[in-house]
Amino acid sequence: MSSSAVASPLSVGNRASLTINAPASLAAAAGIIGGAALLGAIVNPQQAALYVLGAALGLVLYHAAFGFTSAWRVFIADRRGEGLRAQMVMLAIASILFFPVLASGSLFGQPVAGNVSPAGIGVVFGAFIFGIGMQMGGGCASGTLYTVGGGSTRMVITLAAFVAGSAIGAAHLHWWTALPSLPKISIIELWGPWTALAVQLVVFAIIAGMTVVLEKRRHVQLIQPAPSPRQGLARFTRGPWPLVAGAVALALLNFVTLYLAGRPWGVTSAFALWGSKIAAVIGFDVASWPYWSSPASQAALNGSIFNDITTVMDFGIILGALLAAALAGRFAPTWKVPLRSAIAAVVGGLLLGYGARLAYGCNIGAYFSGIASGSLHGWVWLVAAFAGNVIGTRVRPLFGLEVERVKLTGC
Repeated sequence: MSSSAVASPLSVGNRASLTINAPASLAAAAGIIGGAALLGAIVNPQQAALYVLGAALGLVLYHAAFGFTSAWRVFIADRRGEGLRAQMVMLAIASILFFPVLASGSLFGQPVAGNVSPAGIGVVFGAFIFGIGMQMGGGCASGTLYTVGGGSTRMVITLAAFVAGSAIGAAHLHWWTALPSLPKISIIELWGPWTALAVQLVVFAIIAGMTVVLEKRRHVQLIQPAPSPRQGLARFTRGPWPLVAGAVALALLNFVTLYLAGRPWGVTSAFALWGSKIAAVIGFDVASWPYWSSPASQAALNGSIFNDITTVMDFGIILGALLAAALAGRFAPTWKVPLRSAIAAVVGGLLLGYGARLAYGCNIGAYFSGIASGSLHGWVWLVAAFAGNVIGTRVRPLFGLEVERVKLTGC
């Protein structure tokens, strides 16, 4: 995430950040426990478990500061590849867990299916503008949620625009899906799970190796992360975590999501639902949109948002990040957002929402869960979104947003 999105990282000398924010911690814990109890009573225990799982994801994302946006930006601008390498670790572990299970079609007796979508013009364009939106908005889908929970008021603006863009994308999706496109292609079905897994692991290794070469070429040696002010149990409960620890935890939690929900982790379909419900209240004939034409979609549109798996997990992510920020002593919202930064948040959020609908997902549903599902469209999304991030990184300074670079010393 950008430095404008969350508080600055903990440092040994920052003693104020070592104090737990007790009121925020208690509020977050009460929201997680009380929300789970309520969902278990009014929906079902599975929905309650998914809500708690979302909270665990939010805590991991915050404590590991696991941002896709900042990781791509510092690599594009400064060739620092630690974040990209952590993503490859996450994808590798998830693929090892997912591929055999998806090939069999069940996990511990529960039917499961991957996120496999078509790859066409809409996906390429949607992922590309999503990439631009990542850098302008200051976060991706998961990043927006966890920084909102962490106390970033700027990211509330991004989230609101994200929801609006998602609703507009849902209204237009039928037009984009009519454009030329490849069908759904699963490399698990195409090559078999073991060959597909081997190929995918080799590609992850190549990408990670490339980041090492480029980082050393720019900086002579790999940039080392700052030392943590906490160790042992205190570091586990209050952070900050190493990026690799976050990568492992996210892969494992996505696998738990696969079991509980019957499909991998996603984020942005809930935004389309929220935005469409708001549009319906305003007076738009949302039910006539082809996006909501299927019986399951109509039921979601007409029912409670608490029946929606992605919604309850998203709410859980926000509260889990709030808990993490409070435990870390970093929950301290600031209400001043510079005008140029606010404009970038609105434009970025709209691009994020619209792009996610066109591309059948975001950095989680399309990139993380798509590639872990063996979907060709996940790789197409990665290439197009990365290209968008290149543009977005160059645009950031126009809105007063930082592009982090390490200052080199010596010759």
